Amino acid sequence: MNGAPRGEPLASNEILTIDEVAAYLRLTPQTIYKWAQEKRIPAVKLGKEWRFRRSVIDRWFDDQLLGGDTGFAHLRNGEQE
Repeated sequence: MNGAPRGEPLASNEILTIDEVAAYLRLTPQTIYKWAQEKRIPAVKLGKEWRFRRSVIDRWFDDQLLGGDTGFAHLRNGEQE
């Protein structure tokens, strides 16, 4: 099973709701909901609710920022222009 090793709790804010992700990324909850449905942002649906892992959102954000078509790929892994 992924996540924290058995017996070690996750950080209290590691699992986020749509509203928390929206606030974190400074977007609307409607945008996050749409992206989750379209699989544009990493999320899991538990029953009727979407949940997000903060560490995965951070990696996803870095991938978006440092992707090849953004012009910032040279910043990945400390590379310089």
